[in-house]
Amino acid sequence: MRKPIIAGNWKMFKTVSEAVAFVSDVKGKAEIDGVESVICAPFTNLPALVEAVKGTSIKIGAQNLHWEDSGAYTGEISGAMLKDLGVTHVIIGHSERRQYFAETDETVNKKVHAALKHGLVPIVCVGEKLEEREAGETKNVCKVQTEAAFAGLSAEQAAGVVIAYEPIWAIGTGKSSTAEDANEVIAYIRSVVAGLYGQSTADAVRIQYGGSVKPNNVREYLQQSDIDGALVGGASLDPASYIQLVEGAR
Repeated sequence: MRKPIIAGNWKMFKTVSEAVAFVSDVKGKAEIDGVESVICAPFTNLPALVEAVKGTSIKIGAQNLHWEDSGAYTGEISGAMLKDLGVTHVIIGHSERRQYFAETDETVNKKVHAALKHGLVPIVCVGEKLEEREAGETKNVCKVQTEAAFAGLSAEQAAGVVIAYEPIWAIGTGKSSTAEDANEVIAYIRSVVAGLYGQSTADAVRIQYGGSVKPNNVREYLQQSDIDGALVGGASLDPASYIQLVEGAR
């Protein structure tokens, strides 16, 4: 039985004081047995958040990392730095990183290796653009991105990776894939992992859905056979909404 994971992606929102206030509001409420609660926040918030969630089951994640441990990479943050802070998860390859910051399948793979090296759980994003969906290329795009992200990983490492299927056309648009369609694509992604490592590894990998997930639809997604959680943007910014998202994963 795979443990559902709800991960809030705050993107470029919240000051440190706002982040700490958020944790104060969700403590004890966004902590449900059998559900993993994660908040992926801007780098500036991470130290305060790690401190704020001490004594709770809430995990803190970053939204990116560099593949090198150190070096002349102005403005970058390494896996070693994140681990030292007490961060446990990191989003890799989000479509906004690919679109605005030249993230590629190759750099995604390097970052996955770096995350695992430092004991961080990678949340690897895959998903198609609207024109790719309309051209019937959804599964092929997800296959290529998944295989590239997992290149060079052992079966044991692969089993610990979280995949987030995020159709790009559904992110922040208010549009969302139906639960049935999302499940079909996620089941296909799981079959890709099975082709690489075997069914037992594929059965262990958790695959989230992301793309305009809200409290009123999260349960519909989580009731599907292959959807193991959600990577949530805007709806994770409000404490009451985040609590409802976690409750919906039960």
